[in-house]
Amino acid sequence: MLVWLTVAAIGGPYFGKVSEVSSNDPTAYLPTTAEATQVQERLSDFLGTDAIPAVVLVLGNGTLSDAQLQELEAWPDELAELDGVVGEVSPAIPSEDGVAVQLFVPIDSTANVGETIDGLRADLAELAPAGTEVYVTGPAGFTGDLVSAFAGIDGILLLVALLAVFVILVIVYRSPLLPLIVLSTSLFALCAALLTVWWIAKAGVFPLSGQTQGILFILVIGAATDYSLLYIARYREALRHHETRAQATRAAVRGSLEPILASGGTVIAGLLMLLLSELESNRALGPIASIGIVFAILAALTLLPALLALVGRVAFWPLMPRYDTADVNADPTPTRGIWARVPRFVERRARPIWIISVLALLLASLGVLQLKADGVPQSELVLGGSEARTGQQLLSEHFPGGSGSPVYVITDESRLQEVADLILADSRIESVAVSSEDSPSGSVPVTDDGVQPLFPGAPASDPTVSDGEVLLQGTLAVAPDSAEAEDTVRELRTAVGDEALVGGTTATAVDTEAASIRDRTLIIPLVLLVILVILMLLLRAIVAPLLLVGTVVLSFAATMGVAALVFNHVFQMPGADPAVPLFGFVFLVALGIDYNIFLMTRVREEALKVGARAGMSRGLGITGGVITSAGVVLATTFAALSVIPILFLLQLAFIVAFGVLLDTILVRSLLVPALGHELGRAMWWPARKIRS
Repeated sequence: MLVWLTVAAIGGPYFGKVSEVSSNDPTAYLPTTAEATQVQERLSDFLGTDAIPAVVLVLGNGTLSDAQLQELEAWPDELAELDGVVGEVSPAIPSEDGVAVQLFVPIDSTANVGETIDGLRADLAELAPAGTEVYVTGPAGFTGDLVSAFAGIDGILLLVALLAVFVILVIVYRSPLLPLIVLSTSLFALCAALLTVWWIAKAGVFPLSGQTQGILFILVIGAATDYSLLYIARYREALRHHETRAQATRAAVRGSLEPILASGGTVIAGLLMLLLSELESNRALGPIASIGIVFAILAALTLLPALLALVGRVAFWPLMPRYDTADVNADPTPTRGIWARVPRFVERRARPIWIISVLALLLASLGVLQLKADGVPQSELVLGGSEARTGQQLLSEHFPGGSGSPVYVITDESRLQEVADLILADSRIESVAVSSEDSPSGSVPVTDDGVQPLFPGAPASDPTVSDGEVLLQGTLAVAPDSAEAEDTVRELRTAVGDEALVGGTTATAVDTEAASIRDRTLIIPLVLLVILVILMLLLRAIVAPLLLVGTVVLSFAATMGVAALVFNHVFQMPGADPAVPLFGFVFLVALGIDYNIFLMTRVREEALKVGARAGMSRGLGITGGVITSAGVVLATTFAALSVIPILFLLQLAFIVAFGVLLDTILVRSLLVPALGHELGRAMWWPARKIRS
């Protein structure tokens, strides 16, 4: 307890320091081999800075007056003095219809982009001429909105998750003290995990994003609570069989050690498969979340037993378990309540139950055909109001849709005109410019007739050359996060060939989607294989692990089918990120197997005493209450992710919460036990010690 108190005292303050080592820049998570990454790394060679562009849109009620335009002409010098702004701010560029003006503001990528954008928006609100509206959009604007959406991750998310778990535990145990002990265990585990992860991110070993941080919080709280519930069930049972707290503690640790280690090991093994991902965000989540699971296991097997050993039976007040010598060798199966009736129901109707359950899951799985997981526009990532999204929509009404988010093409200097002509040949490209240090704007136009002066009569500007290459910038006529823009990038890459590199905001999205689809195809089968091997070693059988993995996969397919219908027809979402099915699979399969491990380790223990079918009924009755409670807790904690207004997290919250409940209530409570009764001893093949 003293060790854990020390860790919590040190780790607690780090909750307020996560932003120091966290980044939400999507380019930072692409693989180094991605074309967009290679371009991003070279931009400073041509632009003199790796700043993130923000687009400031000023919109009048009608045509902007000369007085308003005159005020706006002074903005570049004023904006250049603001904190977080680096380099030169572009002149105020009026639209053809005279209703709007845009300025390009370079934002320091090494600073806190969220704070910089908030400050920029506040300053612009004061500077705005009367009768105008100002919006900050572009890549920096969307990043700022994303950072703001994650702002409640340290407070609101944690508070909602802990409050929900506390209410459930009070209902389950009807005790005021035990829920506090369990939540303390979860919080101490989270403090230790956060302390470790913070220093890992600080050292640059793995990047940390708001998305990863949110999942870490929820996973540690949910897993630590689940493992605690399993230990508590064993401890309460041991208090009835043993007179002293020390004896009960030893018995509870022996009984819960294997299933908790196996369960946690399964989740860790599944998460570590994410190290094979091409996306740095996915690769980082694997070890970071695994660290959280490790501390959840340690807390459940060290801190919780110590706390309960100190408090003893009082922890369960007012329903304190009593030591009864007549109960020592008695059948621990409940004789009253739902978990006394469910095993009998399954035993009598095993075949109809498993047939109906399988058919229901298969029917629900058909919804997968409607799943749209091929990516969503950047503007749709943040739920609710988004100034950057509104600004982008208004910008497209008065300027080319891709203003501020150009398609970058790095090519050999000798191919400048050839590549420029290929870019201009696409009707979705409004204009092309080449980077130039000699130009006041940092670039000069390129047309079919070659490099042009910035304006009539201006002196000629030479393109900036780095390692014999130049940087072309194509302005899209369509929104940079649209499907048309992504198609443009794909076709442009084919047109310019392998000797040129195409990058930018749109290319980053294209490369991210491609990497996510590749990860999904590779990692899902490997996760299944690893979990199958772990189950075979744990249960000392072949048939049972195959059935368990099969039921969880079927449960996952049904969950994704229901999720597709809900996302499309209830929430009317624009689609899903390709990583959503991958994350959903890793969490659902790894965590879903947890409950089967809790069940089957106890079933095996009882089957060795009374036979396969009787052991199944006993194991289900004994573990039913605690596993159902654990499933509800985990579903609730993941559902708490929905308080963060990010599309990805909302979808993941629904998938995991619904999937865990489906697995807990239907698969683990009915389908698996029914299959166990159907197969009897054959389920444990090739084990010989278990009789029918």
